[in-house]
Amino acid sequence: MAGLFQVLYGKPDGTFGKAEVLKGTDGEPLIIPADDKDQVTEKICTRPFAADWNGDGQLDLVVGNFTGTFYWFKGEGKGKFQPKPEQIKSGDKPLKISGVHSDPFVIDWDGDGDLDLVTGSSDGGVYWSENKSGKGKMPELGPLKALIDTPPKWGTPSETLKSLRESDLTRPTYATRVWVEDINGDGKLDLLVGDSVMLVSPAKGLSDEEMTKKYAEWQEEFKKAQAAISAIPVKDVKDGKGDKDAKEKEEQRKKAYEEVNKVYQKRSEFMTEERTGFVWLYLQK
Repeated sequence: MAGLFQVLYGKPDGTFGKAEVLKGTDGEPLIIPADDKDQVTEKICTRPFAADWNGDGQLDLVVGNFTGTFYWFKGEGKGKFQPKPEQIKSGDKPLKISGVHSDPFVIDWDGDGDLDLVTGSSDGGVYWSENKSGKGKMPELGPLKALIDTPPKWGTPSETLKSLRESDLTRPTYATRVWVEDINGDGKLDLLVGDSVMLVSPAKGLSDEEMTKKYAEWQEEFKKAQAAISAIPVKDVKDGKGDKDAKEKEEQRKKAYEEVNKVYQKRSEFMTEERTGFVWLYLQK
C-alpha cells in the first residue's frame, strides 16, 4: 500500500506505452516517507501534480496523500527525481487540509505570477494556499483558505434516516477533486469539482415516512446482531489454541457474522442506496 507513482510515456504516433513505476535517481520507486513504519496513510499518494515548484526550470512532483498533507519531489530533468521528497509547509507547520486525501493542483490562482496550491478534501469544499514568495522563487505558502466551503453534514445518522435525492443537491458534497481551467474563455480561472455522495430514497411503493420507520426498526435488529459478535471476544478464539471450546466459539462467531450480513442486506427491502458522484462547474466572476 505504498501508493506508487506511475507514468505512461507518450509515443510519436500519439499512443502511450504501458504504465511504468516512476523511480528516483537511486533507481528505487518514489515513495512518500513516513516517520512510523506502520503509518501507511502518509505514504499512499492521492494525487501527483507535475509543476516547476522551485523555479529552476525542471518539472517537480507535488503530491498529496491519505493523511491530508503535501510533499514535493525535486525534479532533475528528463523525467528523473530526487528519491526523498520535502514536506510542504505553511510557516513552520505542515500544510494540511481539514479532512484527509489531499488533492494538490498547482497554478497561479491569484494572477500575481507565482504558483499557488489549490486542493480538494475528503470533507468536501475547495481550498487554496497563497504563495507569497514571488515568481520563480521557492513558494512560501500561507494557510489554506476556502474557495468553496465544507458542505453541511448530509448522510445517514445512526437513528434517523432521511432521503437524499439528486434534486436535493445544490453544491458538491464530499471527497472533492478539483481541476482549474478557464472553461468559458473569459480569461479567468474556473473550477471543476468532482465529488462522491450516497443518494438515498424509499424502496418502490414506500413513502419517505415509511422508510424512516422501517429504518428505525432495522437499526434495532442490526444492533442485536452486532451484539452477538461482541459477546464472543476474538481473544477467546485465539487464546484457545485450537481446543474444542475455542473451535466452538470460532464457529459461533462465524455464524454471528453471517447473521450481521444477512440483516444488513434487509436494507434493500425499504430503501435504495446509490453511491455516485457529480462534476460541478464554478465560473469565476
